[in-house]
This record gives sequence, C-alpha cells and structure tokens, in this order.
Amino acid sequence: MSGTKEEDRKSSSEWRDFFWNPRTHELLGRTATSWGLILLFYLVFYLFLAGMFALTMYIMLLTLDDYKPTWQDQLATPGMMIRPKGDQLEIIYSVSDTESWDGFVQNLNTFLSPYNDSYQVQTNDNCPPDQYFIQEDSGEVRNNPKRSCQFNRTLLEECSGISDRFYGYSSGQPCILIKMNRVIGMLPGKDGQSPYVNCAAKREDSDKIGPLAYYPPNGTFNLMYYPYYGKKAQVNYTQPLVAVKFLNASLNTDINVECKINSNTLAAGSDRDKFAGRVSFKLRINDK
Repeated sequence: MSGTKEEDRKSSSEWRDFFWNPRTHELLGRTATSWGLILLFYLVFYLFLAGMFALTMYIMLLTLDDYKPTWQDQLATPGMMIRPKGDQLEIIYSVSDTESWDGFVQNLNTFLSPYNDSYQVQTNDNCPPDQYFIQEDSGEVRNNPKRSCQFNRTLLEECSGISDRFYGYSSGQPCILIKMNRVIGMLPGKDGQSPYVNCAAKREDSDKIGPLAYYPPNGTFNLMYYPYYGKKAQVNYTQPLVAVKFLNASLNTDINVECKINSNTLAAGSDRDKFAGRVSFKLRINDK
C-alpha cells in the first residue's frame, strides 16, 4: 500500500514539474527563450502567408475591369425566359377563378413597371430602329455611362396591360412575355435583320395551341437594343421583350409550348442545354 502511494506522489510530482519546473524555469518542457522563438517563427510564417495572399489578390484585381468581365464564356446562343414564370415554368389557371390568375397579372404589372412610356422617355433615347447602337470608348477614356434605347410598354399592344389590364387571362387568351438573357457585347443579327421569336406546340400538342399573335410585330428583338455594355456601364438599359398571345388555345388540356430565337448570327440551341436559344413551358387553361 505504501509503495502505491509513493508511486502516485512521484507521478503527480512529475506532472507538476512538466507543467512548471521551478528548478529549470521550464513551462511545458520549454524555457521562455524557446517559447519566444517558436511564437516568433509562427508569427513571421503567418504574416508571410497573409502577405502572399494579399499580394496575389492585389495582382488579380489589377487584371479586372469594373465595366467588362476580363473572361467571358463564349456563349453560342443566350438563354431565354418567360414572364410570368409560374411554378416550374407552368402557366395553369381557370378562367372563372380570378384567384388562380390574379398572381400572374400582378407579376406582369410589377415586371412591366420600368417599361412605362413616361419613365422610358425620361431615362432613355428614341433610337433609329434596325441598326446597332454602338457606343465605343475613346482609347483609355471611358464613354460612360452609356445611353440606352427606349422600349416602351405600348409596343406590346394587346399584351401591354394598358388596353386589357388582365393581359387576356380573364378571357382565356393569356399573354406570355419572352426575354433573351443579357450577354455583354453580343450582336444578334446582321444586314439589318433582327432576331425574332417563334413559338409552337410540341408535336403531340400541335392541334391544341391555336393561332398566336406576337408583339412587337413579327416577334422581333430590334437591333437597336444591342450591344449590351453591362449593368455598371449602361445603368438604364431596358431589356427588349416579345409578347405572345394565345388567341384560341384548347381548354382543359395541357399544351407543351416551345419558343425559339431565330437569328442569322446566333447558333441553334444545343440539346444539352434546354434554355440555350429557347424556352419550354406548359400552358393549361381551364374553363371552370
């Protein structure tokens, strides 16, 4: 028993000496000089790493342009999107149930508010159509902010929400707005030919879609809205739209619709990217 107690006292003494040895003045087995050198090494080491990181970030930031991306994906064809989007690109509603389509109407009202003619006249230019609105910089001198062309809400005619504040949803003739994604510097047409949108039902639904009306006429994205110079350089840029009105779509059935962009400079969309140059959505109009 006494031997065990002696061993315990010896072990406890060894631990105390390891933590702080009053004879050698060592803390955790190291003297103050040793601890000081270790702390100095790690301080210098981490300051060096921080300096290298800061220098790398500084050099990288020198290569960036505030107005144009240094590196830009070479998009063969920009993506497209619709408004209102609905859930999972589905426009499903009942003509007789106002609550089923009121959300679509409110979505369109909000989306089109920057397109009001009064606002466009104040902020953007009345540009000559069918030609690019080129605004080059003069060497190192920036031509910023760049001006933008007016896209007035009235260009959407029956789908503007002005003559019909319900955008045709109350009468079973809904309007769908289509926009093409912005790509800096893109020139989507040549020889004065603007790209245009064409919508059709998928093969199995071809007899259900009925006639369509496009606004502006022929469903064109006029060349005067291009090229786009970026959000910071072209602060008042208004993205052009095309409205598609379904005049006599079949009721109480699903209609799978695909809208494509047609251009003499943009490549056809890829089957691997369903949004490249096209957008697909489902339309269902119920009468009850």
